[in-house]
Amino acid sequence: MDVTTAVLQTGGPTPTPTPTIRTSEGPLPRPPWLPDAIPSFAFRLFIAVAVLVVAYYVSKLVRQALGRRIARRFKRPSVTRTVLRGVQVGIMLLALFTSLGIFGLGFGNIALSVGVFSAVVGVILAPIIGNILSGIFILNEQPYEIGDMVELADTDTKGFVEDITLSYTKMFTLDNTFIVLPNGTMRDRDVVNYSAEDTRIRMTLDVGVTYESDIPTAREQMEAAARAVKGVIKGGPDIRVGSARYPASPTCYIREFGDSEVALRLRYWAKEPYKQTAIRSKVLTNVWTRFEEHDIEIPYPHSHLVFDDTSGEMQVATREIDAEAPSSPGGATRREADAGTEEAVEDRENESDADATDSQ
Repeated sequence: MDVTTAVLQTGGPTPTPTPTIRTSEGPLPRPPWLPDAIPSFAFRLFIAVAVLVVAYYVSKLVRQALGRRIARRFKRPSVTRTVLRGVQVGIMLLALFTSLGIFGLGFGNIALSVGVFSAVVGVILAPIIGNILSGIFILNEQPYEIGDMVELADTDTKGFVEDITLSYTKMFTLDNTFIVLPNGTMRDRDVVNYSAEDTRIRMTLDVGVTYESDIPTAREQMEAAARAVKGVIKGGPDIRVGSARYPASPTCYIREFGDSEVALRLRYWAKEPYKQTAIRSKVLTNVWTRFEEHDIEIPYPHSHLVFDDTSGEMQVATREIDAEAPSSPGGATRREADAGTEEAVEDRENESDADATDSQ
């Protein structure tokens, strides 16, 4: 009689086997239906690549499905793109860990390898990490947004923001060139945003007129010259900038009374910031045309030479030429005429020297 039979006879409790869970941290086992001609490594590689490919297309489908909801939630293109990229990266990382698990690499091994790798190349990754942190601050502070027209003050470069990521900012310049700017440098430089709140931009034109000109007429013509240009706001309610309000129509002011001019300053509003150069050129052309029509003169520097008793003496010789010496093509005179002219000049200079000696 064995022990099991004795327990049953005595009416004791029947022992139940304890269930055990078998955990395997090794690679994916080879299926029995796989032909011997195909190695196990090739099979695992095929499964891992298939997982990554499926995850890639699944991430794209998830991005399309969540795109509109996230856009309505955040209402900012830069944040929306960042969140959608994060979702895609999360799905791909999950697929990557799954693929590595097929080869028997657990999360602990991966974490240890990443920790050692980060310790070795930490100095190299420091700028990248700095750019990512700067990108987080840019997304939070909102100094500019996708589609805004900005200017880099240190290089006088103007363009439109094309994309904002955690590490860099993409920008298309007005010259149709493409610039990729690390976010670390974007936080350290002055960025002028022309279209953050309002695309209208106030422009200034300084012109000087003479004191003899009709100043009121000059001011009226400058204002009319700006109003005649397409793209300039011709009037309407005052435009508010902070707590200040400025007239929407072009306005000309007397800036100062200079040494030789009355300095006038024209202020006008342009509808689109990227058309500043073209609008300014048209306004200048109209101002020039209207000033000519109304006899308004723009001064330019004059030099006056004054001679008096304290300026000293200067001897001047004059001569008369009976006949104009023939000239050869190009304006050069003939040698015979030159020789005769030189002799006449020398004779008159000698006479002047003799007169000066007699007077002394």
